[in-house]
Amino acid sequence: MNIQIFGLNKCFDTKKAQRYFKERNIKFQFIDLAQKSMSKGELNSVLANVDSLDDLINEKSKSYEKSFIKYVQYEAKIEKLLENGELFRTPIVRNGKLSTVGYCPEIWKTWE
Repeated sequence: MNIQIFGLNKCFDTKKAQRYFKERNIKFQFIDLAQKSMSKGELNSVLANVDSLDDLINEKSKSYEKSFIKYVQYEAKIEKLLENGELFRTPIVRNGKLSTVGYCPEIWKTWE
């Protein structure tokens, strides 16, 4: 298992995801989206596992209104997400080609 957790240090669900994997002694790599955003390849991998790009956007983020992301086309939304990691709904947990958005322990159990 090769777990990556993309999230924000101040996000409660991100902390819960980290705790979930720590409690099961599963090693993971944490990427703070406030410091370093996803690569386009990582984003495309996650997009393959969600219904739509809008599933990745955190409408409660402080950056949401300022970014005008809800008013732009698909490609521009992708660029805005890659520029500002705080726009992502977190945590985003990747295991190879599999990924989840949000706190999803019921899915993570199937990965073990």
